[in-house]
Amino acid sequence: MLIAADRRIFVGRRPGMEQTGWQMPQGGIDKGESPVEAACRELAEEVGTARALLLRESARWLTYTVPERLRPVHWRGRWDGQAQKWFALAFTGRDSDIDLDAHEREFDEWKWVTAREMLDGVVPFKRAIYDAVVKEFADLIS
Repeated sequence: MLIAADRRIFVGRRPGMEQTGWQMPQGGIDKGESPVEAACRELAEEVGTARALLLRESARWLTYTVPERLRPVHWRGRWDGQAQKWFALAFTGRDSDIDLDAHEREFDEWKWVTAREMLDGVVPFKRAIYDAVVKEFADLIS
């Protein structure tokens, strides 16, 4: 969770998902990486900046399941969702530091939103995990 100085949250929109494609940056952990190293790498790849300070790590891993009809064919039944470790990061840069083209583009648009706006814009199957993250980091975003 990338948090601006005014306590709004960064969200990016997945291409082709105009209504419910807004989400926070996320990604996998590469071999040999710790969860916090992966979070920093994913931030740089998806948002195009590493201008952030670690505030807190979630107390536990959170999981979600992707509905079967939405699972990519290339998963070939090997996965059905994700277990995630979340980190709250304070954004220390300027909006101009955000570069969605810095790596393979994963978002087609981005914005800063309140926690309520973020929860209203997330895909339904991720709503519970986002609720949990908002509750855990509530003191940082409210």
